[in-house]
Amino acid sequence: MTTDPAPSPSGVRSAQLEAQKTGASDTGAAQDVARRLEAILLVVDEPQGLVSLAAAVGAPVAAVRQAVETLVADYDGEAGGPRRGFELREVGGGWRLYVRAEHDDLVTEFVNAQAPSRLSQAALETLAVIAYKQPVSRGQVAQVRAVNVDSVVRTLTARGLVTEVGTDAETGAILYGTTDALLQNLGINAIEELPHISPLLDDGADGFESEAVR
Repeated sequence: MTTDPAPSPSGVRSAQLEAQKTGASDTGAAQDVARRLEAILLVVDEPQGLVSLAAAVGAPVAAVRQAVETLVADYDGEAGGPRRGFELREVGGGWRLYVRAEHDDLVTEFVNAQAPSRLSQAALETLAVIAYKQPVSRGQVAQVRAVNVDSVVRTLTARGLVTEVGTDAETGAILYGTTDALLQNLGINAIEELPHISPLLDDGADGFESEAVR
């Protein structure tokens, strides 16, 4: 019976170095995915699914899933660092960065101090759409107003006039509704007390009459 010759010390050392290089390469790749994922998460307004995030950062879904788990642990202080004032949370099947609940009042106070006391015309129009069509997503509001409403909705949310009330079962989009603060500002007890909007709209009758005269 013959035995395989023992590897030479130089061969063992070469194998160890190769394994270290492979491990370092894998770690570097994982960190790169996490960094790119973090950059995307900082700018999204809606929760993003793993497939969407994977396409955005150009990485396999499995790698993105691992990166998400790493970031969650990092932000929660489970990786040896401090617990952050924000968290990476799964909502409606997607992932998005959120301010931690214990800092909501602080952030709202800061935003209100920075913002003018009066709402802009765009904010008032957006608030009206949300009030009458709630629960409604940002995309649906944008369709009504024919403009992007992301920043306006963020302002209304920060000022405590609208809030997230759920997610759309089909799209996963966040749905918004009005708050008690809006009712207090309007001096009503329930959203049903808002005036019916139909009588306020021009039914176009004048236009038809004008055409008939012509």
